[in-house]
Amino acid sequence: MNEPNLWRPTRRRLTEALFTALTPIAACSVALAVLTTWVGAGKAGSPARIAVAAGRVFLPYGNTDETAAFFDITNVGGADDRLIGVTSSAAPAGMTLGRHSSAGDGAAYKADLKAATVPAGGELSMSPHGLDVTLRAGAGWRAGDLVPFTLYFEHSGPVETEAVVMRPSGSGW
Repeated sequence: MNEPNLWRPTRRRLTEALFTALTPIAACSVALAVLTTWVGAGKAGSPARIAVAAGRVFLPYGNTDETAAFFDITNVGGADDRLIGVTSSAAPAGMTLGRHSSAGDGAAYKADLKAATVPAGGELSMSPHGLDVTLRAGAGWRAGDLVPFTLYFEHSGPVETEAVVMRPSGSGW
């Protein structure tokens, strides 16, 4: 008569089973440690929190009414946000976001942008040598005037602010 096949644990089989069980446990432990660190740093579930300061708009120079506005934007939240548009009731036409870049040999060019990222926990500082908002100046603008702007963000929504009108040779540039 045939004897039934009984499974008998061997040292090798027990070792293989142990390693098979420990692999997903170790992976879960590492993931849990990373998530715990992220939550402890205050980043989990923290949306973008945008603040706009230091708005400046240049008086046009020469025979043009085209000018540029600049803002310092901070994001103290835990998620990136994007500046997707700018409007002003005091400017007669549409505005565009643009970035000035060097083309070498002292030449420069401007590229229009659809959006600009404001990193989580970081800032976006506009300047004549980088990112700006191009617009047409309102009639009668004078140095020291305040111009209202609304900046539109992808996640944070609209933020209303003001920019002071200044001459391009004014302080800071």
